[in-house]
Amino acid sequence: MKLPSYEISRIIEMAWEDRTPFEAIKNTYNLKEKDVISLMKKNLKKGSFILWRKRVRGRKTKLKLKNNLNYLRHQSKNHNKYR
Repeated sequence: MKLPSYEISRIIEMAWEDRTPFEAIKNTYNLKEKDVISLMKKNLKKGSFILWRKRVRGRKTKLKLKNNLNYLRHQSKNHNKYR
């Protein structure tokens, strides 16, 4: 699936956010966790990707099943103001 650059940018932003679970990315963009990892690997510098993987690996807030948050990430009204 070919995604526009603004959607790739938003997926990367969501993946970096601590409180956005992979399930929210799946619901919004229909990308599984492994697809997000591939996208991040393809679009980030090697060092940035390694930092991100260390940060995300095993993090409770990135996996909805492991966290106690009963909501998906809220998106502000002016989030996509550059579209």
